[in-house]
Amino acid sequence: MTEVDRLAHERYGLARSWLMEAAGWQLARHCRGRTYVVCGPGNNGGDGLAAARHLHRWGRLAGVAVTPSERLGPLAAEQLAALRALNVSIDAMPRWNGARIVLDALFGTGLNRAPEGRLRTWIEAVNEAQLKVVAVDVPSGLAADSGSAPGACVQAALTVTLGLPKAGLLAGRGPELAGDVWLVDIGIPFEAYAAAGAPVPPHLFAMHDRLQLSALRL
Repeated sequence: MTEVDRLAHERYGLARSWLMEAAGWQLARHCRGRTYVVCGPGNNGGDGLAAARHLHRWGRLAGVAVTPSERLGPLAAEQLAALRALNVSIDAMPRWNGARIVLDALFGTGLNRAPEGRLRTWIEAVNEAQLKVVAVDVPSGLAADSGSAPGACVQAALTVTLGLPKAGLLAGRGPELAGDVWLVDIGIPFEAYAAAGAPVPPHLFAMHDRLQLSALRL
Protein backbone atom coordinates (compact mmCIF):
# COMPACT_ATOMS: atom_id res chain seq x y z
CA MET A 1 0.00 0.00 0.00
CA THR A 2 2.94 2.39 0.47
CA GLU A 3 3.46 2.70 -3.29
CA VAL A 4 -0.28 3.12 -3.90
CA ASP A 5 -0.46 5.83 -1.25
CA ARG A 6 2.51 7.60 -2.83
CA LEU A 7 0.93 7.51 -6.27
CA ALA A 8 -2.44 8.68 -4.96
CA HIS A 9 -0.69 11.69 -3.44
CA GLU A 10 2.01 12.55 -5.98
CA ARG A 11 0.32 11.62 -9.26
CA TYR A 12 -3.37 12.01 -8.48
CA GLY A 13 -3.29 14.88 -6.01
CA LEU A 14 -4.92 13.33 -2.95
CA ALA A 15 -3.56 14.58 0.37
CA ARG A 16 -2.27 11.80 2.59
CA SER A 17 -4.11 13.39 5.51
CA TRP A 18 -7.38 13.06 3.57
CA LEU A 19 -6.79 9.33 3.06
CA MET A 20 -6.11 8.92 6.79
CA GLU A 21 -9.32 10.77 7.57
CA ALA A 22 -11.30 8.50 5.22
CA ALA A 23 -9.71 5.43 6.80
CA GLY A 24 -10.56 6.65 10.29
CA TRP A 25 -14.22 7.20 9.40
CA GLN A 26 -14.52 3.73 7.89
CA LEU A 27 -12.88 2.13 10.92
CA ALA A 28 -15.12 3.95 13.38
CA ARG A 29 -18.22 2.72 11.53
CA HIS A 30 -17.24 -0.86 12.36
CA CYS A 31 -16.92 -0.21 16.11
CA ARG A 32 -20.54 -0.51 17.22
CA GLY A 33 -20.19 -0.06 20.94
CA ARG A 34 -17.94 1.64 23.48
CA THR A 35 -14.46 1.31 22.01
CA TYR A 36 -10.96 1.66 23.40
CA VAL A 37 -8.35 2.51 20.75
CA VAL A 38 -4.72 1.36 21.01
CA CYS A 39 -2.31 3.07 18.60
CA GLY A 40 1.29 2.52 17.54
CA PRO A 41 3.63 5.16 16.11
CA GLY A 42 3.04 4.68 12.36
CA ASN A 43 0.28 5.61 9.93
CA ASN A 44 -1.73 2.64 11.20
CA GLY A 45 -1.79 4.41 14.56
CA GLY A 46 -2.80 7.63 12.81
CA ASP A 47 -5.77 5.83 11.27
CA GLY A 48 -6.72 4.68 14.77
CA LEU A 49 -6.47 8.23 16.13
CA ALA A 50 -8.70 9.51 13.33
CA ALA A 51 -11.20 6.75 14.17
CA ALA A 52 -11.04 7.73 17.84
CA ARG A 53 -12.10 11.28 17.00
CA HIS A 54 -15.19 10.04 15.17
CA LEU A 55 -16.00 7.65 18.00
CA HIS A 56 -15.71 10.58 20.41
CA ARG A 57 -18.16 12.59 18.29
CA TRP A 58 -20.60 9.68 18.36
CA GLY A 59 -20.32 9.11 22.12
CA ARG A 60 -18.68 5.69 21.72
CA LEU A 61 -15.07 6.36 22.73
CA ALA A 62 -13.98 4.61 25.94
CA GLY A 63 -10.38 5.84 25.72
CA VAL A 64 -7.17 6.03 23.69
CA ALA A 65 -3.64 4.84 24.40
CA VAL A 66 -0.65 5.66 22.19
CA THR A 67 2.84 4.16 22.30
CA PRO A 68 5.22 5.83 22.03
CA SER A 69 3.53 9.20 21.42
CA GLU A 70 6.84 11.03 21.03
CA ARG A 71 7.68 8.91 17.96
CA LEU A 72 4.50 9.58 15.99
CA GLY A 73 4.96 10.50 12.34
CA PRO A 74 3.69 13.91 11.17
CA LEU A 75 0.29 12.68 9.93
CA ALA A 76 -0.43 10.71 13.10
CA ALA A 77 0.78 13.65 15.20
CA GLU A 78 -1.81 15.86 13.48
CA GLN A 79 -4.53 13.41 14.43
CA LEU A 80 -3.28 13.31 18.02
CA ALA A 81 -3.34 17.12 18.19
CA ALA A 82 -6.93 17.13 16.89
CA LEU A 83 -7.97 14.73 19.65
CA ARG A 84 -6.27 16.78 22.32
CA ALA A 85 -8.01 19.91 21.03
CA LEU A 86 -11.27 18.12 21.92
CA ASN A 87 -9.93 17.50 25.46
CA VAL A 88 -9.64 13.75 24.87
CA SER A 89 -7.15 12.31 27.35
CA ILE A 90 -4.40 10.10 25.95
CA ASP A 91 -3.34 7.19 28.14
CA ALA A 92 0.21 5.92 28.40
CA MET A 93 -1.10 2.39 28.98
CA PRO A 94 -4.42 0.76 27.98
CA ARG A 95 -7.13 0.99 30.67
CA TRP A 96 -10.21 -0.41 28.86
CA ASN A 97 -12.60 1.78 30.93
CA GLY A 98 -15.62 -0.47 30.49
CA ALA A 99 -15.11 -0.82 26.74
CA ARG A 100 -16.85 -3.57 24.78
CA ILE A 101 -14.50 -3.28 21.78
CA VAL A 102 -10.78 -2.70 21.24
CA LEU A 103 -9.65 -1.06 18.00
CA ASP A 104 -6.20 -2.46 17.27
CA ALA A 105 -4.10 0.17 15.46
CA LEU A 106 -0.69 -0.87 16.76
CA PHE A 107 1.00 -2.31 13.65
CA GLY A 108 0.03 -2.14 9.98
CA THR A 109 1.34 -3.63 6.77
CA GLY A 110 4.97 -2.63 7.36
CA LEU A 111 5.71 -5.23 10.04
CA ASN A 112 8.49 -7.65 9.04
CA ARG A 113 9.64 -9.07 12.40
CA ALA A 114 8.30 -10.21 15.75
CA PRO A 115 6.92 -7.36 17.90
CA GLU A 116 9.18 -6.40 20.80
CA GLY A 117 9.11 -4.40 24.00
CA ARG A 118 6.08 -2.35 24.90
CA LEU A 119 4.27 -3.06 21.65
CA ARG A 120 4.52 -6.80 22.28
CA THR A 121 3.23 -6.22 25.82
CA TRP A 122 0.27 -4.26 24.47
CA ILE A 123 -0.59 -6.98 21.96
CA GLU A 124 -0.64 -9.48 24.82
CA ALA A 125 -2.81 -7.11 26.89
CA VAL A 126 -5.31 -6.76 24.04
CA ASN A 127 -5.67 -10.53 23.82
CA GLU A 128 -5.94 -10.94 27.58
CA ALA A 129 -8.70 -8.31 27.84
CA GLN A 130 -11.17 -10.78 26.27
CA LEU A 131 -12.98 -7.97 24.45
CA LYS A 132 -14.10 -7.93 20.83
CA VAL A 133 -11.12 -6.78 18.74
CA VAL A 134 -11.45 -4.84 15.50
CA ALA A 135 -8.10 -4.73 13.68
CA VAL A 136 -6.94 -1.97 11.34
CA ASP A 137 -5.85 -3.39 7.96
CA VAL A 138 -4.28 -6.54 9.49
CA PRO A 139 -4.14 -7.81 13.09
CA SER A 140 -1.04 -6.40 14.78
CA GLY A 141 1.76 -8.96 14.58
CA LEU A 142 0.55 -10.57 11.33
CA ALA A 143 2.80 -10.23 8.28
CA ALA A 144 0.62 -8.61 5.62
CA ASP A 145 2.31 -10.33 2.69
CA SER A 146 2.64 -13.92 3.96
CA GLY A 147 0.19 -14.41 6.82
CA SER A 148 2.97 -15.51 9.17
CA ALA A 149 2.96 -14.43 12.81
CA PRO A 150 6.60 -14.62 13.98
CA GLY A 151 5.75 -13.49 17.52
CA ALA A 152 2.87 -12.10 19.54
CA CYS A 153 -0.19 -11.35 17.37
CA VAL A 154 -3.60 -9.87 18.02
CA GLN A 155 -6.52 -12.27 17.72
CA ALA A 156 -9.17 -10.19 15.97
CA ALA A 157 -12.88 -10.85 15.71
CA LEU A 158 -13.10 -8.48 12.75
CA THR A 159 -10.49 -6.90 10.47
CA VAL A 160 -11.21 -3.78 8.43
CA THR A 161 -8.76 -3.80 5.53
CA LEU A 162 -8.29 -0.56 3.61
CA GLY A 163 -8.59 -0.28 -0.16
CA LEU A 164 -7.55 -3.79 -1.21
CA PRO A 165 -7.22 -7.13 0.61
CA LYS A 166 -3.78 -7.93 1.96
CA ALA A 167 -2.36 -11.29 0.88
CA GLY A 168 -1.58 -12.28 4.46
CA LEU A 169 -5.26 -12.20 5.38
CA LEU A 170 -5.80 -15.16 3.06
CA ALA A 171 -2.60 -17.13 3.71
CA GLY A 172 -0.78 -18.76 6.61
CA ARG A 173 -2.36 -17.82 9.92
CA GLY A 174 -4.27 -14.91 8.42
CA PRO A 175 -7.71 -16.59 8.28
CA GLU A 176 -7.27 -17.79 11.87
CA LEU A 177 -6.20 -14.44 13.33
CA ALA A 178 -8.13 -11.89 11.24
CA GLY A 179 -11.66 -13.07 11.98
CA ASP A 180 -14.38 -11.65 9.74
CA VAL A 181 -12.68 -9.44 7.12
CA TRP A 182 -14.32 -6.38 5.58
CA LEU A 183 -12.82 -4.50 2.64
CA VAL A 184 -13.55 -0.75 2.68
CA ASP A 185 -13.18 2.05 0.16
CA ILE A 186 -11.09 5.03 1.31
CA GLY A 187 -11.17 6.91 -1.97
CA ILE A 188 -7.89 5.85 -3.58
CA PRO A 189 -8.22 6.23 -7.38
CA PHE A 190 -8.26 2.88 -9.16
CA GLU A 191 -5.70 4.39 -11.54
CA ALA A 192 -3.23 4.44 -8.63
CA TYR A 193 -3.70 0.71 -8.09
CA ALA A 194 -3.23 0.04 -11.80
CA ALA A 195 -0.05 2.14 -11.88
CA ALA A 196 1.30 0.10 -8.97
CA GLY A 197 0.61 -3.16 -10.82
CA ALA A 198 -2.58 -4.10 -8.94
CA PRO A 199 -5.50 -3.35 -11.28
CA VAL A 200 -8.92 -3.26 -9.60
CA PRO A 201 -12.29 -4.07 -11.21
CA PRO A 202 -13.98 -0.70 -11.83
CA HIS A 203 -17.22 -1.96 -10.33
CA LEU A 204 -15.66 -3.11 -7.02
CA PHE A 205 -17.30 -0.43 -4.88
CA ALA A 206 -20.07 0.51 -7.32
CA MET A 207 -22.88 -0.62 -5.03
CA HIS A 208 -21.36 -0.46 -1.54
CA ASP A 209 -18.38 1.25 0.05
CA ARG A 210 -17.60 -1.83 2.17
CA LEU A 211 -17.63 -5.50 1.23
CA GLN A 212 -17.30 -8.71 3.20
CA LEU A 213 -14.19 -10.43 1.90
CA SER A 214 -15.71 -13.91 2.12
CA ALA A 215 -18.46 -12.82 -0.30
CA LEU A 216 -16.00 -11.73 -3.00
CA ARG A 217 -14.77 -13.93 -5.82
CA LEU A 218 -11.04 -13.34 -5.79
